[in-house]
Amino acid sequence: MMIQEIKVDNLLDCRGLFCPVPVLITREEIEKLEPGQILQIIADDPAAEEDIPRWAKRTGNTILHKWKEGNDLYFIVRKGRA
Repeated sequence: MMIQEIKVDNLLDCRGLFCPVPVLITREEIEKLEPGQILQIIADDPAAEEDIPRWAKRTGNTILHKWKEGNDLYFIVRKGRA
């Protein structure tokens, strides 16, 4: 799956926030989505590089793609089944 083919349903900008806030806000935002919908997260806290994928795995959500541009971390997450 190419990143250009992914339709993002919501964008969450967590830049300037530090652990554990990006994960807490991500959890709140993903709960607003229907299963199968897509959330894009942008964060610049280095801890988010491990924290968000760990949270996704633990909660049944799927990281479809992640990448880094400068200090910014990008995550594309598909909401799992409720």
